[in-house]
Amino acid sequence: MDRVCAVFGGSRGIGRAVARLMAQRGYRLAIVARNLQGARAVAGDLGGDHLALSCDVAKEQDVQSTFEEIEKNLGPVNFLVNAAGINRDNLLVRTSTEDMLCQLQTNLLGSMLTCKAAVKTMIKQQGGSIVNIGSVVGLKGNPGQSVYSASKGGLVGFSRALAKEVAKKKIRVNVVAPVHQHRQAFLPGLGQEQEQEQEQEQQTHTVSQPWSHAAWVGVGWGCLTSS
Repeated sequence: MDRVCAVFGGSRGIGRAVARLMAQRGYRLAIVARNLQGARAVAGDLGGDHLALSCDVAKEQDVQSTFEEIEKNLGPVNFLVNAAGINRDNLLVRTSTEDMLCQLQTNLLGSMLTCKAAVKTMIKQQGGSIVNIGSVVGLKGNPGQSVYSASKGGLVGFSRALAKEVAKKKIRVNVVAPVHQHRQAFLPGLGQEQEQEQEQEQQTHTVSQPWSHAAWVGVGWGCLTSS
């Protein structure tokens, strides 16, 4: 049976790096992104029999239709990677409700909906693996990223709880938390102490690269590659 991997947010960054690694491991890939052109570009670069799809992960019907399309063209999903995410850096008092909802819906609700659809499929297959891409910011917080931190922190809690829910179904759930990302400029309104703290973090943390996180995602599919 073909091994099928769905990478949501697979058109760029960590998602694209994961897609390349999974293709090397012999998976048939569904590259899913809001930007269909970007998804097609990645699928084309990978060569082989891969699928490119557009999906708004914050819409349950859109997610369900996407999984149906994947199963129709590639087969049932064995491995899910949730790399779709957005960030709207700003101080909380300057963040609009629209920007709050946008981040929470994409970064947290979206992963919940894709996991829900994937788990239904994986239960039928008697196993599978899910990796959610979080952020170290969700664990330690960061000034100017309160909403983003909340969305990624919520993803950690969700992943831990879901892992316990589906363990008996031989479904593995993991979350990868990329290290601090370099930020090009300070947010207006930060105090001097916060700016100094931010500058120190940028100097002491290695700027992470997408391919380095892709390697960590490999831990999540150990149960599949060993079969």
